[in-house]
Amino acid sequence: MIAPHRLLMFAAAAIVATTITASAQTTAPAPENSSSTAAAQDDDPDMDPNRAQPDFTLLTLPTSLRLPRHKMAFRVTHRFGRALGQGDFGDLAGDLFGLDSGAQIGLEFRYGLIRGGQVGVYRTSDRTINFFGQYEVLSQKRFPIGISAVAGVDGTNNFQDSYSPSLSALLSREVGERAAFYLQPAWVNNVSPEPKELVDHNDAVLLGIGARVNVRGRTYFVIEAAPRVGGFDDGDHHVSFGIEQQAGGHVFQLDFSNGIGTTLAQVARGGVSDWYLGFSISRKFY
Repeated sequence: MIAPHRLLMFAAAAIVATTITASAQTTAPAPENSSSTAAAQDDDPDMDPNRAQPDFTLLTLPTSLRLPRHKMAFRVTHRFGRALGQGDFGDLAGDLFGLDSGAQIGLEFRYGLIRGGQVGVYRTSDRTINFFGQYEVLSQKRFPIGISAVAGVDGTNNFQDSYSPSLSALLSREVGERAAFYLQPAWVNNVSPEPKELVDHNDAVLLGIGARVNVRGRTYFVIEAAPRVGGFDDGDHHVSFGIEQQAGGHVFQLDFSNGIGTTLAQVARGGVSDWYLGFSISRKFY
């Protein structure tokens, strides 16, 4: 039997290889001078601001925002470990609403590998590393909805122990510059914390649902949920919401979630019947 993470890497490689092959079939243009090349880069529509989709993620789930070829983006996430429902209000205020508690911190780097395709790596402070790739199969410019293929794999203990691959399709719909809506059916393997020999279901099928709505100027309300519709279903279904502010190439987000997980595999393991405070900061380098 092929190891799950090897199967996932093969699938991700197939997505990228298909795109590279299609690009190779296009006749190479004549050499251009530096000024022509710079002008072509300026005309890249992926460089234009997207008011409906200012960031590459909602809270945990991805968006269909394209990353320009050979450009980069960086994100920092925090999920504080103190449940907001723990103790009374005085205890909560004494801990500054969870800010005095420990946090699960994540660092993400993503790169525009090809037009419409991006790859990245995300590491959380519990020593989980997530590698991911995303490719836009169909743009909303040519179809009523955008369709992207997303693949990823989690590896615990700095990608040395347990592996949890995932595959999903991302459907998106922008409504002018005011809002964007998402539907993401996803399969995740190896989600149970118990050994696979002791569980009936070690896979989970999720239906990610999310939206980002521009409420005023560059301020947005963001919400997502990921109910599990098949397989492993311990714990509560993932739910998160937040408010965010865009400032130039930065997006600052304050969020609330019923768990501290920030990868698809961590979300698939379920949340709790409480809320956690968090925040994130993202930066585009273009």
